[in-house]
Amino acid sequence: MKILVALKQVPARDSVLRADQSAIWISEADLSFEVNEPDSYALEEGLGLKAKHGGEVVVLCAGPARATQAIREALAKGADRAIHIERDDLASLDPLQVAGLLAEAVQQEAPDLILTGLQSDDLGYGQTGVILAALLGLPHTTIVMGVEKTDSGIRVKRELENGWFQHVEMPLPALVTVQSGIKRLRYATLMGIKQAKTKEIRRVAGNSPGAGCIQVRRVYPPERTKRAQLFSGDPKDAAAKLVERLRREAHVL
Repeated sequence: MKILVALKQVPARDSVLRADQSAIWISEADLSFEVNEPDSYALEEGLGLKAKHGGEVVVLCAGPARATQAIREALAKGADRAIHIERDDLASLDPLQVAGLLAEAVQQEAPDLILTGLQSDDLGYGQTGVILAALLGLPHTTIVMGVEKTDSGIRVKRELENGWFQHVEMPLPALVTVQSGIKRLRYATLMGIKQAKTKEIRRVAGNSPGAGCIQVRRVYPPERTKRAQLFSGDPKDAAAKLVERLRREAHVL
């Protein structure tokens, strides 16, 4: 069973984000980067399926040269090899363009199952995986909490609202987007880190992504519209003032 896992490298969640000079993306100066969290769970699911059913796990990552760090981390956890679509303009591409780049590499591999994270921590579109499935003509499903191999394909568990779940039978090849938190993530062992240095990373440039359908006009911090107000003096008077504000300004009473 050949499993392909798509990874993205994103700014660390505790990073201080500032707009760059173009004001259409964030400044990457002094930023640290990490593997997109939902993608880490997609990798974990792929490695678990490999442990049960055999085969190989291939990591696919698009991004600049620094994304090699994320790829090495995936290889250290147990992925067999990787494909790096090395591009410096990934931040300027929309999900349709990124999915087009990924589709080229996927077609050469012909995997049985493609796993992606539900969405990226930096942009949060939640579209790249499903667009990739559409470009490849594959059955797909989203918000997946677990994947089981069956005789005819796979059976997936989808998260719905209010604690409900849905179980779906799917043929292979297929694509699923994985929800965060489905399993405990493994750590790379010392042996895995050593082995990752010798595993194959095939670098490709990718063809022109073509025209996109989304244009970012400006990136800026959200305006602060909320403020705190303290009522001093006698508690009864302060309480009366608070109730008056809640009724006339906040409209919650």
